[in-house]
Amino acid sequence: MAETVIRAACPHDCPDTCAMLVTVADGRAIRVAGDPDHPMTQGALCTKVARYPERVYHPDRLLTPRKRVGPKGAGQFVDISWDEALDLAATRLKAIAARAPEAILPYSYAGTMGLVQGESMAARFFHKLGASLLDRTICSAAGVAGLKYTYGGSLGMDMEFVDDARLIIIWGGNPIASNLHVWMRMQEAKRRGATLVAIDPYRSLTAEKCHRHIAPMPGTDAALALGVMHILIRDGLLDHAYIAEHTLGFEALRERAAAYPPAHAAALCGIAAEDIEWLAAQIGETAVRRGEPVAIRVNYGLQRAHGGGNAVRAIACLPSLVGAWRHAAGGLQLSMSGFFPIDMRTLQRMDLLPTWPALPRTINMVTIGDALLHPGDAKFGPKIEAVVVYNSNPVAVAPESGRVAAGFAREDLFTIVLEHFQTDTADYADLLLPATTQLEHVDIHKTYGHAYMLANNPAIAPLGQAKPNTEIFRQLARRMGFDDACFRDSDEDIAAQALRADDPRCAGIDWQSLKLAGWQKLKLARAPFANGGFATPSGKCEFYSHQLAERGHDPLPTFVPPYESPYSTPELARRFPLAMISPPARNFLNSTFVNVESLRATEGEPHLDIHPDDAAARSIRDGMMVRIFNDRGTLQARARVTTRARPGLVVGLSIWWKKLAADGKNANELTSQRLTDLGDGPVFYDCLVDVVPHDADACAA
Repeated sequence: MAETVIRAACPHDCPDTCAMLVTVADGRAIRVAGDPDHPMTQGALCTKVARYPERVYHPDRLLTPRKRVGPKGAGQFVDISWDEALDLAATRLKAIAARAPEAILPYSYAGTMGLVQGESMAARFFHKLGASLLDRTICSAAGVAGLKYTYGGSLGMDMEFVDDARLIIIWGGNPIASNLHVWMRMQEAKRRGATLVAIDPYRSLTAEKCHRHIAPMPGTDAALALGVMHILIRDGLLDHAYIAEHTLGFEALRERAAAYPPAHAAALCGIAAEDIEWLAAQIGETAVRRGEPVAIRVNYGLQRAHGGGNAVRAIACLPSLVGAWRHAAGGLQLSMSGFFPIDMRTLQRMDLLPTWPALPRTINMVTIGDALLHPGDAKFGPKIEAVVVYNSNPVAVAPESGRVAAGFAREDLFTIVLEHFQTDTADYADLLLPATTQLEHVDIHKTYGHAYMLANNPAIAPLGQAKPNTEIFRQLARRMGFDDACFRDSDEDIAAQALRADDPRCAGIDWQSLKLAGWQKLKLARAPFANGGFATPSGKCEFYSHQLAERGHDPLPTFVPPYESPYSTPELARRFPLAMISPPARNFLNSTFVNVESLRATEGEPHLDIHPDDAAARSIRDGMMVRIFNDRGTLQARARVTTRARPGLVVGLSIWWKKLAADGKNANELTSQRLTDLGDGPVFYDCLVDVVPHDADACAA
């Protein structure tokens, strides 16, 4: 049996964006492996993607178009032909667009991170249609805004060099589960003598393997960073030359930090002042006194609270205060996607958007529950009459899930879902269209965790009648009568359009070279901000942002307390005294892979980690079924009484498909649709609850 190996790329929402090698025999993918030659992947894949063929050949894979025959949410469908499906879709969308194009809404996110199967042909279709725009904020919007107003964009250090760091701070992340290849490099740094610090409310697998774990309450990271600044300034642990040459607003920042002495910052965070003193001394002694690299790896969990944007702003100031940017192994990374010169205007054809009398309205994807239930008025605009969902599963992943499900359950809402499986959202579809997986289509990938472009070459033919997202939208465009030349672009054409060829960072990289090599690195400086050169209006790291001031925001990083906490809402906290966070389970990636039996079996069932003190106060024993509730909803889970959760905190690893949980619910029953201070992102980790044994009196809920 002859075997061939195809160069591919992992499509999932992970900073590692692995280079993959797909082994094919007799037209079937028999193995997926990491490319050993790719400097970041180094031959290893995470436990999820290593089992990708299980997902591709899953017996429940959608392989034919389907039409709903039962009530919304019941998941009852019959198979139909592509012609019938596309004709029905075009007929319904044309009728709605004739009345009010903005009544049609696309809903998508990062089910694939590919530039071709993500927002290329799909964006062209909706722009031409005049549909409502979607503000895609559900993951990183607050942090991206924080970086924009500090560094000028989603820019950061290259983690390929983190092996040489002497102090590594993992702030709000669990790279063993969500950034495996960087964790491997951090472990190498540890073997070379680096100190590893985890800052996380939860003692994750990563935190257990660090030298020190600091556990602030959710939503208090800005207070911690400002407390560290206070000590660095107080003790003179500063790189004065770097501050003078490459930053803006230090004197104002000094005044702001003066308001956060260690005792005050510690009280806000719910930690000991000694933790802040120790952390600041480690940063200052390493970077300033010894002139050695300090690396901060920030992840997205910490920006999913009311003050998430300011938290990232505050943390992002620290490397410039101590001159950490002077080293390739120093600085900070939340995302480095802003280094990639992607031609989004050509990919998405912004020129197709109607501009008279104004651009179409924008709907924030975080508030999809409220948006679908809105009756429409002069301020909101027309009622949403149709939703086209692709690369997402909003009924499972969007906050305040009860309202989301109620919105999708509207009988007068026409819903099209492009999917691989019959997800929670697919159960509410009127039309269910089978999409190809990464092994079956062309794509091109930028990354946000390293500096390599990657190509995805199709390894196998599409299974059944599945089609790439691009082809589905091409055929819909044809039936809608859209005759612009861009709707005839092939996937290869689109991939070739992705990079701005005139940008020096792309020297030597084009689609033809990339798909042959599989991956190529951008031309970037090893230490991007060693000599300043930030992308801000001033060209400096902006402690003080004139742009924020002009928009009516605080121009300096500040502590914005959570919406829900004893500090900001004491009465609510008396009723619901436990903070809840719902970070990703190691074997899931958002809601992807939940239906792969081998991975779900490893997770077992929905669990809630609760500290022994909090459990004892509620007569909760390890292994007991518990009910978690607040004013937004309720769900059940199996209690794990453990010191992994700090006092006052419960942790429900997520995101389960609701239909695969015993009570048909997941953590997003309890989360809110409120938005962050900057970027209008979600506040998944700004959530107060209480917990009782499952058979307890339910009157409190």
